Amino acid sequence: MEHQQSSGPSFRMATVQSHYARAGHPCHGTLWSTLQEICALLHLPSVSPASHNTLFQHVQCKPGQRIHSIGQAFDTLYVVNSGFLTTALFDASGNEQVLSFPMKGDMLGMDAIHGQKHVTETRALSECDLILVPFARLKSLSRVTADIENLMYYMMSRELAHRQSVNGVLGTMAAEARVAHFLMELSSRFAGMGYSSTIFNLRMRRQEIGSYLGLTLETVSRTLSAFNDMGVITVLQRMITINDSDALDALRRMPPAPARTRPAGAKRAPPAEQDQALRKSSTALLPKRGASR
Repeated sequence: MEHQQSSGPSFRMATVQSHYARAGHPCHGTLWSTLQEICALLHLPSVSPASHNTLFQHVQCKPGQRIHSIGQAFDTLYVVNSGFLTTALFDASGNEQVLSFPMKGDMLGMDAIHGQKHVTETRALSECDLILVPFARLKSLSRVTADIENLMYYMMSRELAHRQSVNGVLGTMAAEARVAHFLMELSSRFAGMGYSSTIFNLRMRRQEIGSYLGLTLETVSRTLSAFNDMGVITVLQRMITINDSDALDALRRMPPAPARTRPAGAKRAPPAEQDQALRKSSTALLPKRGASR
């Protein structure tokens, strides 16, 4: 049985482990997973028995800790076993563009395979347990069984489909629909992890949600407040309670309204008027109470 996953450790692994030691925990992780268990976590098809004895090490990360940085040499993929993270790009001025919020069952680092350097930064939003999958080990296993190569294609295809879905949301949906879509997607992910689909905490800040959805912080805050006032959800700081899933789903399907586009040179309406218009346009899409389905 192989226990050489920490051989030739990357800078990233050393950074994680040194942080782990400063927190008063042992440097060398005592939790390991088989490739079969990783496939189950990623909802992937099973692999052949030839690779069942290979073990992959877990590491724990604290909130705010970087998992990998932009420009860092690539040698390891990361599978999220628990916790919540954010992956982002930064422009020359240091402005952040959030790309995703990885959580249990997601794999990180695949976008670095081509250039052998990470082009994004991933940071923990909560305490996380990650499984380290050295890419060299994965390639070695792929020479033993073709299942491994097929799994990589499957993961890359799934990631591409997700990115395309997100781009579709940003390109075609109204602000209200984007926020509703985001909440419904979180609800679905939490349900898939065995948690409540109607009551959950937002681990990310409003500004990070806005960056992910292509909206301003103010728009995200106003939209959540409007949904709260309409009774669709209840917002208590970072805790979200979905009171009416059908209504939230209807808001997710809200089309862009050309009438809400300001003419060139027109002044922006005061926030109170924007909130009123938001509630009016959103309420018009909600299912009628007592209407037959």
